[in-house]
Amino acid sequence: MPLYERLYRAFREAILTGQLAEGEKLPSKRQLADYLSISQTTIETTYHQLADEGYVLALPRKGYFVQNSTELIRSEPTAPVAPSEVVAPSFQYDFHPGKIDLAHFPLDQWRKCARDVLSDRNRDLLHLGHPQGDLALRQQITHYLFQSRGVRCSPDQLILGSGTEQLLPFLLRLMGQQGVLAIEDPGYSLTHHFSQDSAYQAIPITVDEEGMRVTELKKTRATAAYVTPAHQFPTGAILSASRRNQLLTWASETGSYIIEDDYDSEFRYVGMPIPALQGFDTQDRVIYLSTFSKSLMPSLRIAYAVVPRHLLEVYRARFGHYAATVPRFDQATLTQFMEQGHFEKHVNRMRKLYKRKLDLLHRIGSRYDDWLSISGDQAGMHVVIDCKTDLSGEQLRKLLAEESIRLSSLDHYRIDRTTSSSKLLLGFGGIPEDELEGALTFLFEKLEKICTQKTTDPS
Repeated sequence: MPLYERLYRAFREAILTGQLAEGEKLPSKRQLADYLSISQTTIETTYHQLADEGYVLALPRKGYFVQNSTELIRSEPTAPVAPSEVVAPSFQYDFHPGKIDLAHFPLDQWRKCARDVLSDRNRDLLHLGHPQGDLALRQQITHYLFQSRGVRCSPDQLILGSGTEQLLPFLLRLMGQQGVLAIEDPGYSLTHHFSQDSAYQAIPITVDEEGMRVTELKKTRATAAYVTPAHQFPTGAILSASRRNQLLTWASETGSYIIEDDYDSEFRYVGMPIPALQGFDTQDRVIYLSTFSKSLMPSLRIAYAVVPRHLLEVYRARFGHYAATVPRFDQATLTQFMEQGHFEKHVNRMRKLYKRKLDLLHRIGSRYDDWLSISGDQAGMHVVIDCKTDLSGEQLRKLLAEESIRLSSLDHYRIDRTTSSSKLLLGFGGIPEDELEGALTFLFEKLEKICTQKTTDPS
């Protein structure tokens, strides 16, 4: 803090608390400068600031006097309050499913694209762009979606947003002022709050090894369903072909919508990629949703939705005046990154890297298969581990946290918590490859010790 401001605050506090009485003369600039061993300029700046704000009155050739005003707000001196800050706990090993591998991101290529964007020829990026996002980026995403996911759309059907959290509530408003949203249980925790934060009522639908139970869905009055068919979060289940057909039939017959969240479909390790549900939709009932959080970086904050054409008219009428929520320089950098082929190369490299990590996880996990099973590993960057113990997943999570290990319990993502399981989510994406074996060994040894002690303890 500048010296004059410190002095100004001291005087102001003395005036407001009555330590300096109304009408009292302040020391002369020379006298105070000599006493504090500071320059007269500092004193003069302080006094001018006090006078400008009405705390003192400057009388020519007489000096500065505490303002004789009954309008000054009096306050009692209080101890300074330290700024509050929530400090996230640190862990020796963080197996959170949202973590990515930081070491292999192509920073050099990204930096070159960003530097090229920040040039005189791109001054138009200083203006607000298209509300749905810049056309060049939407064209790149459209091409990528068709080639990799079988999504059939044109660039005008894409709407960009700063993350799934921003797009999901917007899509609900686009579908109608109110309704009933069926969500997966267990499922993405953001969807648990829809009933509180929107006019939509959220109802849970059970998930099993084939994904959402559509027969259960049909018994409800849902007007929309949120699903993660390619890699259900958090169980890792893949929506079976029969249930895909049932879901599309349900949407067509009831006039309902399906929000297909394809959040980490790039990373599938067994067989051919699972085609997007949107590619099989012939009745325009599927809204496709995805993001670059896993394929590039969570901090980029670029997600996108592919909306049916008949909803575009609603969008333009109700939300066409909204500005895009993604900065244009970020859009332009990503556009170049995709145009130059860096994105496709990066995804291919990361798929191989995560496959190696998954294989290592299985090799180490097999040493403990008498009390541990692994599932949900056909895609994505996390697996579900099920421990043979009487402890719940939440109890295991807390005990592991005491050992400086971070995992999430599957029950954390449930709405119906009448029953509990011993299942945990193990994200392997964020642990560096050269540290993963040691991290997994440490984790499984701690888990084994916890589970065997609790199992054999007669108390």
